[in-house]
Amino acid sequence: MDSGALASVVAGALGVAVVEISGLARLSGGASRQSWSFDAIHADGVEELILRLAPGGAIDLGGVGSNDVGATMLLEAAAMREAKRVGVPVPAVLVASADPKPLGGSFIVMSRIAGETIARKILRDDTFADIRPSLAAQCGDILGKLHQMNPATLPPMNDSYQLDGLRAVLDGSGVASPMLELALRWLDQHRPRETRRTVVHGDFRNGNLVISPEGVRAALDWELVHLGDPMEDLGWLCTRAWRFGGKPPVGGFGEYDELFGAYEQSSGVAVDPTVVKWWELLGTVKWGVICIVQANRHLVGGQRSVELAAIGRRLAEQEYDCLNLLEELTS
Repeated sequence: MDSGALASVVAGALGVAVVEISGLARLSGGASRQSWSFDAIHADGVEELILRLAPGGAIDLGGVGSNDVGATMLLEAAAMREAKRVGVPVPAVLVASADPKPLGGSFIVMSRIAGETIARKILRDDTFADIRPSLAAQCGDILGKLHQMNPATLPPMNDSYQLDGLRAVLDGSGVASPMLELALRWLDQHRPRETRRTVVHGDFRNGNLVISPEGVRAALDWELVHLGDPMEDLGWLCTRAWRFGGKPPVGGFGEYDELFGAYEQSSGVAVDPTVVKWWELLGTVKWGVICIVQANRHLVGGQRSVELAAIGRRLAEQEYDCLNLLEELTS
């Protein structure tokens, strides 16, 4: 990372003559975006910031998100600004650009929020013992607000039928998965009637939330924001992969009724648990397909990465989870 180029970008956004970059360090995690933490020191004070930097190339995630990386970064920034307006806790966006020239890729610079994102710590450390019982309700309240975002304030978003996209990506991956094929067929045959269409975060889950001993401080990673059924966000949060070994179904920290009750109070809309369960299965299929896509980035896509390769190994877990969910849904 060129700290001089970053200093120039931040100085322009802040409207100051000179910025000194201190403590620039790449953060772990982030298979599709780089995250860098740094302080921007200038004549009026110090800004604690995060840089989100997009790699080159496009990723097809089956009908969610855009293959235009620059457009996706601008949409991500616009979504965070609108989310803040409706009361969703998010970082403040300082500047966003689709131009890869200044920093080597499209980027967003945003405020740094203190807290923890590592799910295993949130689920197991004593630091979070007191707040864990209320996290599911906090998530329900946040999602109730999030689904009141005004899509007219945002750039064009993906609005396609996800099952078609997921099937196309799976068929084109060169990987055979009879279990994912079976789950896709069942989902297509039992698609619930859509009653609402809202802005959907697309990746609202444990691991993408900044959590402190006081609760949820920010929702991160808006790169998959799109239009769709708001129950998708609830089902994704409950997908077994995002419980990280925790037994409770909501993020590994809470129960369905806690999530649903808070969501209904926040949004004024009743939750149909059977629809959320349908989306939970779809989320499991989607994560299975993403595991294949990420592994192929390592194997044939030109981005060598132990993390991407390891994600590919998790396909078998999603196939097992699909089998158990289908048994539950058809019994």
